[in-house]
Amino acid sequence: MNKKQMLGLSRKERELLSLFTAKERITVSSNDVIEIRNCSRETANQILRRLSQKGWLQRVKRGVYTVVPLSALSLPSANEESWTLASKLFEPAYISGWSAAEHWDLTEQIFNSISLVSQNPQRKSIQTINGVKFRILVKKPELFFGTKAIWFESNRVELADPSRLIIDILDKPDFGGGGRHTIDIVRSYWNSDMCDPQLVLEYAVKYGKGAVMKRLGFLAEQFNAPVSRAWLTKCKSHLSNGISDLDPMAPSKGRISTIWNLRINLPL
Repeated sequence: MNKKQMLGLSRKERELLSLFTAKERITVSSNDVIEIRNCSRETANQILRRLSQKGWLQRVKRGVYTVVPLSALSLPSANEESWTLASKLFEPAYISGWSAAEHWDLTEQIFNSISLVSQNPQRKSIQTINGVKFRILVKKPELFFGTKAIWFESNRVELADPSRLIIDILDKPDFGGGGRHTIDIVRSYWNSDMCDPQLVLEYAVKYGKGAVMKRLGFLAEQFNAPVSRAWLTKCKSHLSNGISDLDPMAPSKGRISTIWNLRINLPL
């Protein structure tokens, strides 16, 4: 392995990969990292995601990775190519929706297109460029917040953090792969180490859409999220008038939660 290939890895990351290789592990998970590093599960998952982003691990299913063979290390990862392309084509833009959910391990489903948010008006919300399909949402500049920068060598790509991802898909559940899949992502978020009740509520208030508040509050109660009574009260204080649908793309029929002014129009 030459020096160029080793760029982007810290000393501890190199040591970890060396141990995985020495132990001839077919797959690796957070348990393997914890065994070696004696760290928390959250930290272990962050390490695995970072190594995956850098192309040294390949995700095979949720929380499980394989070590990329040395012969393949010179090839760019799928995310490196498509996310960098998206960042350049639609800038200013950030990756969100189902693509961000895959990145944060909040879904086991794999999509064959890239979902992103752009500030630039688009003639089509779905575009195929260089064989890559993109699903684009357009938002105003003031709604561009809650993102993290990730790097593919010298290329910077903005990515919705886990809490911002939740706001985007609660606003447009089809952006999360549909109403049913969006609910599964939200459930995974509340059950993960990445859930941040105060931050997601702060984002929702800043986003300023009553329907998002309704879906956020209802699902937090539905999934016994780690939120306080004060949190729920604040959420309720920002509801919009009228009845909104849990899934705006589904037929408007089903029971109504009068507490949240929300029609539950798909099975939970």
